[in-house]
This record gives sequence, structure tokens and C-alpha cells, in this order.
Amino acid sequence: MKIAVFSSQPYDRRFLNEKADQHDAVKMRFHTESLSLQSVSLAQGCQAICVFVNDVLDAEVLHALAHIGVRAILLRCAGFNHLDTDAARRLNLFVARVPAYSPEAVAEHTLALTLTLNRRTHRAYARVREGNFALDGLLGSNLHGKTVGIIGTGKIGLATAKIFNGFGCRMLGFDPYPSPEFEAIGEMVELSELLSESDFVSLHCPLTTDTHHLINADTLNLMKEGAMLINTSRGALIDTQAVIEALKSRQLGSLAIDVYEQESNLFFEDRSDDIITDDVFQRLMTFPNVLVTGHQGFFTIEAMREIASTTFENLSAYQLGTECSNRVAGTY
Repeated sequence: MKIAVFSSQPYDRRFLNEKADQHDAVKMRFHTESLSLQSVSLAQGCQAICVFVNDVLDAEVLHALAHIGVRAILLRCAGFNHLDTDAARRLNLFVARVPAYSPEAVAEHTLALTLTLNRRTHRAYARVREGNFALDGLLGSNLHGKTVGIIGTGKIGLATAKIFNGFGCRMLGFDPYPSPEFEAIGEMVELSELLSESDFVSLHCPLTTDTHHLINADTLNLMKEGAMLINTSRGALIDTQAVIEALKSRQLGSLAIDVYEQESNLFFEDRSDDIITDDVFQRLMTFPNVLVTGHQGFFTIEAMREIASTTFENLSAYQLGTECSNRVAGTY
């Protein structure tokens, strides 16, 4: 079986090839290009494709893929908001994802962002390299004793909560589907209560029609003044323009994000020699109390190996026609 891998980076090739070497009948074609209507032809002659978070999987692209003989779509990510599930079902396409590659990887990155921004270690690092050892402007606060709100208490949210709890934080959680495990270390509350009482708010929910711009002008006004917002989940959970206004008014104390609403035009590529034309992103980067990383929360050795392993398990289920627990709901 031939598989076209889109949006592939050197690390994708490394870990996918580790698994491919164990499957003689699988031949992988790696493409740095992201999947779009213009790049569909790169999958010509392949029975399956492997894609990532910013590849386009709308109805038009799915029809084009089906037309050239692609029958299986392997998502090497957990989210599938970029997939037209109705079109995939109508076309009888097999679609499977990697639902939980390493909750701890994202949880630990969430803490890294929080600690870095709270204690200004990124700014201290730059200062010390220039011989500046002054502490003024680097004042942080203890996490111990603070209230942390976790929005989305699934596997990643729960893993994050456990780490914060270890710092001695009071834990609040919000989720339409309450987590009994979370209640062992914290309290499930309504969103308004979580926002008004939390010193740190961390987002760990999927992107759906209900959660799109969950953080907006109204919900930002409910937050405790000066609180930190952290997002390592999906960029469009946040209305970026509203967040900018909240930062300007100082209603929002600081922002740490590993995802961005329009990241597909920026992330996973070296753009250091480019002129970035996204004015919203550029405005965000002018704030000294904003920390941005380029969607690297998942990026650990353990997580990459788990992604590759689950991807090949999904492929085997398709080839053998067996039940696949990772099949995207509402598809073939």
C-alpha cells in the first residue's frame, strides 16, 4: 500500500519510517506541502494519505481525493475540526485519528509556558546573555495557593490539573461531561464561576461549534482582573482580537499560547526571512506579557512514537477490515 504523507517535516519522516520499516508492504511518500485542492495530485497512485492539523479536508478536497482512488485518511493528530465528516461519510472514506498520543506532553508544555511567563524566565535569559543581571521587571508570583481553572477535564486537562495540584494550587474544572477523576483533586463548577475565581485559566477542550471563540469579549470580562490565560488546545477557542483588547485594558494580565487561530499560515515553517503579513499576530507579539510557541506542545520523543504507532494501528485496521476504536465518529 502506498501512503502520501502531507505537511511532513524531518521528525515526521524519522518516526513514521521507524514504524514503516516493520511493514514491508507499506510504502510512504513524504511531501512537505500541506494538503489542499492544489496539492491533491501528490496523492495520485496512493490508497491512503496521512495528514496533520492544518491540512485541508473540506468536501472539495475529499471529493478530489476519492476521485484519484484514495480510500483512507490517517490523521496524525487528535483534533478533526478541519475534516468535513459528512462528506467523508458520503464518500465512504475510512478516517481515523490519534486521540491520545501523550496527554503528559501537552500538560507539561502547559506548565512550561505558565512558569516561564509567570517568572519571566524568557526575559531573564535574554538579559543575562547581555550581561544584565538586574531583577527589576522580573517580579513573578507563587503558584502555590493560587486558583487554577481547567476548561476541559479530559485526558490532557486532567494531566495538567494533576501537575498544578502538585504545586499546591486550588483546582477548579469546567466540562459539560464532569470528570470523576478531576473531582478527586478539585471542584467542578460552572464556567462563570471558574473564570471569576481563577488566577490561571488553561484551555483543554476540543474545537466545536459550541467552543469556537469560547474566550471572547464577554467571557474575558468575567475573568478575574490580571489573570493569566493559557491555550495549548486549539487556536480558535480564543477570539484573538478580543484578547488583544483585554490585554490593552489590563483586564487580562498575561497570555501564553501554543496555538493560534490563523496558525496554518505561519506555524511549522521557518519564516525568519519572511515579512509576516498577519497584523493581528504581529500586534499580539508586541505585548511584553504575551508568550507564544509554535504548536510544539505535542513535540516529545514519546508522543511522536505514540503518534506513529497509533497511525499504523489505524492503517492495519483499515487493511484488515477490523474494528477501529480511533475511527472518527460519523465517518465510514
